[in-house]
Amino acid sequence: MEKILEVNNLNISFDTYAGKVRAIRGVDFDLNKGETLAIVGESGSGKSVTTRTIMRLLSSNANIDEGQILFKGQNIVDKTEKEMQKIRGREIAMIFQDPMTSLDPTMTIGKQVAESLRKHKNVSKKESLKAALDLLNLVGIPEAEKRLKNYPHQFSGGQRQRIVIAIALICNPEILIADEPTTALDVTIQAQILELLKEIQEKIETSIIFITHDLGVVANVADRVAVMYAGKIVEVGTAEEIFYNPQHPYTWGLLGSMPTLESENDRLYAIPGSPPDLLNPPKGDAFYPRNEFALKIDAEMEPPFFELSDTHKAATWLLAPQVAAVTPPAEIQRRWDIFRKKQSQYSA
Repeated sequence: MEKILEVNNLNISFDTYAGKVRAIRGVDFDLNKGETLAIVGESGSGKSVTTRTIMRLLSSNANIDEGQILFKGQNIVDKTEKEMQKIRGREIAMIFQDPMTSLDPTMTIGKQVAESLRKHKNVSKKESLKAALDLLNLVGIPEAEKRLKNYPHQFSGGQRQRIVIAIALICNPEILIADEPTTALDVTIQAQILELLKEIQEKIETSIIFITHDLGVVANVADRVAVMYAGKIVEVGTAEEIFYNPQHPYTWGLLGSMPTLESENDRLYAIPGSPPDLLNPPKGDAFYPRNEFALKIDAEMEPPFFELSDTHKAATWLLAPQVAAVTPPAEIQRRWDIFRKKQSQYSA
């Protein structure tokens, strides 16, 4: 498959009063044309910082210390702000988590959806509003023509998120970054938005990077999954490989912590401890203090990636040839089985 985006050895730090926080530490991944890549991990793992760097939307105290972000062969890191303004919205667009902070309360929805098209493609007001209407119909806004002159507060939360998606898609971007787009929505609307993104991707053949802390959300959306922890990618594989053959203990914990709703007394599994302080990144494996299967080497050396297939690799010493095979706890495996059964029923 043709790669549209390559991130190589990305290192990002933030200057703070307490010192330099090394938020992203040697991240590598790529995105193929027409593919959906999900980046998952706990809050603070570096998901949003990584994708905001692709858009070059970092705060003033952020530093790109090292690395490349190649978009169609060109390094975004070297682009000026003026050059990035031509890329944002037109070639790479982003859907943010909270639609109310993304929408201007003083502008009508029609103008907001059409604005990016007028700016980037120099079309007339009439043409841009027609395109906005077509897109609002595509994303499922009822009576879209009548509602072009409505304001954000006149829409429900789910409808506002659909409008934000329309704004991101108006220029037919080649890459769409969705940063936790369903977190603030109830489960029914969440499912509708996820289905909508799948349908739109098939129609306009855009590539999607989907950011979430919930592996369950991406089970039926992602082609590939990258798991992030403490500013690093620790496991990457196809969605099937991550859900049916996870290899990193952190991925085990994320899968095990998903609610199954099997019974009223079903207790969530919780990964013990908390992520490390990236003011002083750990010497060895960052997950070492929280890993019940940790080895002595974990405290001393950072694990390399061990390849399980052409598409699946994980950075854990548990995969070293000289280490005896380790299996996840029975309780976690039980939860996986329930989840997988529900996913197969949903996909049927």
